[in-house]
Amino acid sequence: MQQQVYHSQSIQAWEQRWFSQQNSSYGLMKQVAWAIAQRLIHIFQQQGVSSIAVCCGQGNNAGDGYLTAKYLSQAGFKVDVYAAPLGISKDLHYAELDARESGLNVFSGFEFKQHYDAYIDALFGIGLNRHLNAEWQSILQHMNTQSGLKIAIDIPSGLQANSGQPLPCAIKADYTFTALGLKAGLFTGQGKEYCGQIHIIDAIPVDDQLKPIAALSPVDICLPKRQAFGHKGSYGHVLIAGGHASMGGAVIMAAEAAFHAGAGKVTVACDAKHHTAILSRAPNIMLCDINALTQDEIRHLIEHVDAVSFGMGLGRDAWASAQFKAWFPLIQQSDLEAVWDADALWFLAEQPECLKAQSYATPHPGEAAKLLGISTQDVEADRLGAIYQLQKKYSGQWVLKGAGSLILEDRLWICTAGNAGMGTGGMGDVLAGMAASLKAQFHEDIHLHEIVTLHALAGDYLARKGMRGLQAQDMAQAVHHVVNLTAE
Repeated sequence: MQQQVYHSQSIQAWEQRWFSQQNSSYGLMKQVAWAIAQRLIHIFQQQGVSSIAVCCGQGNNAGDGYLTAKYLSQAGFKVDVYAAPLGISKDLHYAELDARESGLNVFSGFEFKQHYDAYIDALFGIGLNRHLNAEWQSILQHMNTQSGLKIAIDIPSGLQANSGQPLPCAIKADYTFTALGLKAGLFTGQGKEYCGQIHIIDAIPVDDQLKPIAALSPVDICLPKRQAFGHKGSYGHVLIAGGHASMGGAVIMAAEAAFHAGAGKVTVACDAKHHTAILSRAPNIMLCDINALTQDEIRHLIEHVDAVSFGMGLGRDAWASAQFKAWFPLIQQSDLEAVWDADALWFLAEQPECLKAQSYATPHPGEAAKLLGISTQDVEADRLGAIYQLQKKYSGQWVLKGAGSLILEDRLWICTAGNAGMGTGGMGDVLAGMAASLKAQFHEDIHLHEIVTLHALAGDYLARKGMRGLQAQDMAQAVHHVVNLTAE
């Protein structure tokens, strides 16, 4: 079953609808805290935790912290509470009184009296949308320097719940216990850096008005089994076009990825100076000199393939501009599955045009910023908004790459696979080649979010021996592994 992801405001509205039905807000707070405490008891017993500091802020998130502290204390752990001055919430006052009456020490401020085995963050909840002042930044950084286990209630304090961006810093949690529903910021942007293992605390029934904004892309992807009588013409012909005279590596990696993802045939159109290098690595790749092709020959080539990936290593000079103007309209007029990547997106931004339905664009945040005419910081501050703006402006289907890649087809998906080692040159070229290959083979029977997830899983397979130094040119065998591992 797909895991649904919600906007923080939708979660808050859901809570209010629940309370309007005469359900107790304080009762919900106690229920959430009790569930968190029960899960923490098991984790703490496994990891030898005996002493715990619970850090409480000024909102209802702090109320969860006070009550979690109480329940952990009742379970036999040594628990101290460190707190900011109380806010105006009635439930928060009840929770603080409940904690004190249970015999807990409640210290004012966040100067820890001793070292603790674990630190629970209940400072800010999902409503935080402002940059923290210097005092709060210092408190969060002080908590991060402690050597004990870090636990976040609902979301790591300082992390924006929908974008996954720190404001400007956040608690780096080992575990996050998020209440009621999953929030997008736990999975995209910098969320993975701060959230650790994520556990959801279900507490109230979903109502008809609660609508998800995205789903987590499943990692159990099954590709159809190949038929015994299949041949190279059965599995799609992929065209990789790009490869400026000074940039040949991108088309090589894209073409190799296309073959290793299962394409029956792959043709590369690039500057002829790269042909020898390509054949020395993969003699099964067919080649043509992009400089020698007439418009009629480009049209003929397009008519005889099933998918094209255009833009890798294209460059941005006058030669590249001429190539874009020659290829773009012909691809747009065709029935091909078309992947637009790298420098093709730069030219698309310079000459905006709506893409045809079978188009798959794969920008990183910098390219997305160029396409939208905003800054990279603006894209990262609202990744969900950015990808919707891209589709509204250009049509087609979109991948906003990065940690927790977003994929917008008929709905929004978030990829949870992948690792930091994939932040290296050429990984996008591999994805572009895979996308063209799998679309050439399966067309509408494979979705873009599944392709992105397979690419991420290949990166995870490659990173088993370590993320540092991971190279895109080594991805081919990992791609081969995941597309076969997931075959029915």
